[in-house]
Amino acid sequence: MTEHQNSEVITKSKIDKAINLLKEQKPKEREDISDREAIRKMRRYIEKLTSNKYGYTYDEVSEMLKGLGINLAGSRIKYLIGELKKSSRRHQKTSSSDDKNRSSNPATETQATVVNTASDQASSEPDKSTVNSAKGKRQSKQPLSQQQQAESNL
Repeated sequence: MTEHQNSEVITKSKIDKAINLLKEQKPKEREDISDREAIRKMRRYIEKLTSNKYGYTYDEVSEMLKGLGINLAGSRIKYLIGELKKSSRRHQKTSSSDDKNRSSNPATETQATVVNTASDQASSEPDKSTVNSAKGKRQSKQPLSQQQQAESNL
């Protein structure tokens, strides 16, 4: 219990200064990172080298990295690249499904218009033919009256 006798008095102002000091600290840069993180950072370059254009194998990439003290087998590099591709595909799928959920009817109407325009060029009866829209509904190419346009905007 003698350790408390030698300490200074801690004032509220010291606490405030200490809090500010602690808040301002940035994360320390770690010297070592996991093999997964290392491959994630090098992925673009590894994929480039193992592409058909460059023609290197994963084992050859492994040998290159061994010269730098990065000891990963070619099969491990290939596995980790595959895992990164899977996780990025999953991320893209969830992002694209979120985008689809956010889209509104005007986008569908625009798509139908594009389809109608393309079929107008091929059709000999421009005003009477119908075309399936992206959602499978049949839409007429006949111009809408002002009342129908007002209802469709609601």
